[in-house]
Amino acid sequence: MVLRNFHTDALRDICTEEQLDLLNSIDTLRSQGISHYISLPQIIVCGDQSSGKSSVLEAISGVGFPVKSNLCTRFPTELVLRKHSHVGVRVSIVPHHTRSDSEQRSLSDFCEQLDSFEGLPILIENAKGAMGITTHGRAFSNDLLRVEVSGPDRPHLTIVDLPGLIHSETKQQSAMDVQLVQDVVQSYMKEPRSIILAVVSAKNDFANQIVLKLARDADPSGKRTLGIITKPDTLAGGSESETMFVSLAKNQDVEFRLGWHVLKNMDMDKGHRSLDQRDAEELEFFSQGIWKDLPSSLVGIDSLRPRLSKVLLSQIATELPSLIREIEDKTNHCSTRLQRLGKPRTTIDEQKSHLLNISQSLQELVKAAIDGTYNDPFFGDAHFTKGYHKRIRAIVQNSNEEFAERISRGGHYRQICEPNDGQIPAKHQVSVTREEYIKHISHLLKRTRGRELPGTFNPMIVRDLFLEQCSLWEQLTRSHTDGIWAAAREFLALVVKHVTDEGTSTALIDEIIVPACDSIKQEIDSKTREFLKPHQTGHPITYNHYFTETLQKIRVKRQEDELAKTLQRFFRVDSLEEPYYVQHSINLDQLLKSLVQESEPDMVALKRFVDDIANEVVEGRLMSSLSRILSPVTVFDMPANLIMRIAGESKESQTVREQLLKELLILTKGSETCKRFVKTKIDVPWCLVWEDAVFYTNEADLPTNGSLAIPTCISFFAANCMLTVAL
Repeated sequence: MVLRNFHTDALRDICTEEQLDLLNSIDTLRSQGISHYISLPQIIVCGDQSSGKSSVLEAISGVGFPVKSNLCTRFPTELVLRKHSHVGVRVSIVPHHTRSDSEQRSLSDFCEQLDSFEGLPILIENAKGAMGITTHGRAFSNDLLRVEVSGPDRPHLTIVDLPGLIHSETKQQSAMDVQLVQDVVQSYMKEPRSIILAVVSAKNDFANQIVLKLARDADPSGKRTLGIITKPDTLAGGSESETMFVSLAKNQDVEFRLGWHVLKNMDMDKGHRSLDQRDAEELEFFSQGIWKDLPSSLVGIDSLRPRLSKVLLSQIATELPSLIREIEDKTNHCSTRLQRLGKPRTTIDEQKSHLLNISQSLQELVKAAIDGTYNDPFFGDAHFTKGYHKRIRAIVQNSNEEFAERISRGGHYRQICEPNDGQIPAKHQVSVTREEYIKHISHLLKRTRGRELPGTFNPMIVRDLFLEQCSLWEQLTRSHTDGIWAAAREFLALVVKHVTDEGTSTALIDEIIVPACDSIKQEIDSKTREFLKPHQTGHPITYNHYFTETLQKIRVKRQEDELAKTLQRFFRVDSLEEPYYVQHSINLDQLLKSLVQESEPDMVALKRFVDDIANEVVEGRLMSSLSRILSPVTVFDMPANLIMRIAGESKESQTVREQLLKELLILTKGSETCKRFVKTKIDVPWCLVWEDAVFYTNEADLPTNGSLAIPTCISFFAANCMLTVAL
């Protein structure tokens, strides 16, 4: 472990005065605990195993980390630097969410504080043991080691050192370890507010180093990635490899919008070196050979600190508007969940009051849905399936029309289809020609003869034919009523889940909604059987004038056909549509129409049946019952044990409420902090960017005297690294 003097200029240099207010705000958010709910801007150090990441982290922060060649980072290490009057170090573990509850509690209890760096190596070893990382045990952990460093000369900055990416498994590192490390690194990289320091070692071909591929996957445009080249002193002077890495440093091979930077690592084989010695050796190295031709802004730790500081500042400023929006969205979501939970309820009166509030909200939404008034946000967007399922009146109207059409077209058992007429029978229908159906009736006439006189028929044949033709009604009707009932049950479940929390909604659905819907289903089935019975067992009886008119229509049609044939033979014409001239023109078709009477047909029994199902079953037994399922009267009459089962608050609900209240408090404070900060101004070095050309601008030429009032839209060049930012 390399230890550094606690008071060092290395940390002070990373934070300039104009950045302090902005970084203070982000640190305030982090100290409030908002990072548990919102991704905050931070710097993450990524690279292949033994690429020199820890040396980079030490050079940037001035805090010593394991950098010996036989050691590597075994877990994510979050270095939190905070400006505070008290000097100290605090080490804790943030357990990964995949840990069991007991493991999470145990690891969360690990917390040690120091007044200096002297005991830091021992603390880290103890933390490794707590995470189960041993020589013969787990090689890596996805738990987070959090090292908080405070002092009056500390900036507000968070840097995360991640485990090195492994190319292949070894005896000490299994295939599971390889995948674990990659998953951990990718989870940090994909956070849109993280700045990726992609560390590439000059000892290996950069094309073969995994970190570049993962950085491209997480940040395709390279807008938040800064490449770091380490160990340039291992390259042979004048070699092709050296030329290749110099080209990489110039951002000519692998392009990142934030560019590249080159650092010379401390040579640990030469023994202990102070930070000043490290910087002097680095300065000497970059003052000779091919490296001296690179701009000073691209090499050395002295230029990296302010460059990194400006990039972090720009990233924070860029993300601040979206950060505020995300905080507001999560605040609204949190408030909605708390509203559904309601107030704490331990007594029967509190629980009954909670149910009465739920009842009122439910009834309002149910009434609006039945009336077809979809103004409440609950109903969502009708274009989406979930939104349509909440509009129960629309479902009922559409289902009734579809049922009427379906039973009208496919409700009769035998469908008369003449050859080549294009008619296709519905499912379960039997297709017959008119001639075949007449034969079927003739056969049935012989089988049903009674004492009727010759030339007449037994009237009971009408009953037999009718019962046969309407035999499909029951199946079609059951399908229709079952479908609407299922839609109504789903609708009620959606309403209940909307007006209350998960625990109460589950109990309400199990204890009230499901039994009530089952009872309604029995009523629907009973009423449907009542309307089907006359058509399944009785003799067709009607005094409806439509039946007489329909029968007359058929007789008139037959008479019309016979008269038409007679007129054609008498006047010796092939068609009655053409005028016939004797002394005067005579329209034979009009003559024919004057000889006959026409009447509109109607399917009497079927029409009455469809209306009965729609009015008496769907509306009378289903829709009218929905608003009564959880009425205030129902709640008032509930027994105490049922109220307790439904509205009684479980320990889980109490825990959820406490967590939500804590989250809401943190989010609210975070929102206030951000909104106060966006009204302030920050002075930064500027130059305008126009496509590929850079035009430096004097402070006097800038609007608002060179100060940026966030949010503002402008492109700028900050501290040696070109960056276009929309604020």
